[in-house]
Amino acid sequence: MDQTGRLYKIDQLLRQHKVISFAALQAELKVSRATLKRDLDDLRKRLKLPIEWSRAAGGYRLAALQEPRTSAHELPGLWFSPAEIQALLTLQHLLACLDTGGLILNPVSEAERLTALLQSDNVELQELRHRVRIVGLEREPITPRYFERVGQALVRRKRLLLTYTKGDLTLEGCEVSPLRMVSYQGIWYLEVWCHGHSELHSVEVAAITDVQVLGTGAVDMGADKLDAAFGPLYGIYPSGRVRWARLQFGAEHAAAAAHLQWHSQQQGRVQQDGSYLLRVPYMDHRELMGDILRHGARCVVLGPASLRQALADEVAKMAAAYQAVAPLDEPEVVE
Repeated sequence: MDQTGRLYKIDQLLRQHKVISFAALQAELKVSRATLKRDLDDLRKRLKLPIEWSRAAGGYRLAALQEPRTSAHELPGLWFSPAEIQALLTLQHLLACLDTGGLILNPVSEAERLTALLQSDNVELQELRHRVRIVGLEREPITPRYFERVGQALVRRKRLLLTYTKGDLTLEGCEVSPLRMVSYQGIWYLEVWCHGHSELHSVEVAAITDVQVLGTGAVDMGADKLDAAFGPLYGIYPSGRVRWARLQFGAEHAAAAAHLQWHSQQQGRVQQDGSYLLRVPYMDHRELMGDILRHGARCVVLGPASLRQALADEVAKMAAAYQAVAPLDEPEVVE
């Protein structure tokens, strides 16, 4: 559990119990004594939560437990976890794209309706929760080390001094203005303006090895400019010029291929022979190759020639690897 989660958990436990001991808090959070002390100190001093120690009661409590919760007693300044942001933005996107066909007559906003539903004890809703599930979302996603610090600087519009290493891109002690965070295939990226090089970069948050929040305000850039710089990319490699991959699926796979979503700007059409031709924009072929190879021989690259050659080289390497003598099978484990 990251610090944000721990702080919320401590707040929840303090409100659930009139008094809770240090040992009970430590057992709930599964952290060291030093970590718990730091968290309690943060809640008191940084977030102004009125926590007090009662020697007579033998534990911690909120000084104004019986009073209505006010903004002064909330937890300001906390940054959402990656899973929470992913859920919120996914929900926002789904609601925005929802085609109701005029069936929703109630003018109440989608957010208010959703909140009311989640807080209700409706029997059908309970059954829906029991019968419907989403597969493929990680229950315990790995939180990048500096995710919270970067996120707070992003929304507070502060510059960052960061050190970052990923592949052939290295930024060391670079002053940047955070502009936008993007979740791509479960990985978080930060789009920044690098003041030292006067150019845009997209950096993986997990690859940030050190970061400091500066007092200087961040510069801003319109979404149209960011979209122009990063939007045409297939994936997250901002280098080179935009190219268009031409991918062909045979007639027997055309129907399924027509429903594939590779890129928001993709173009597809069924050809006279029944095959399906898909055009996808990209700048760097590395991630595009992964998606192409996933379809095997069902997807044939017609162009550009450089992409076709890169696929041919990769397939040749795979074929050579499988022509080697296979290792002996591991013995089966009998339980």
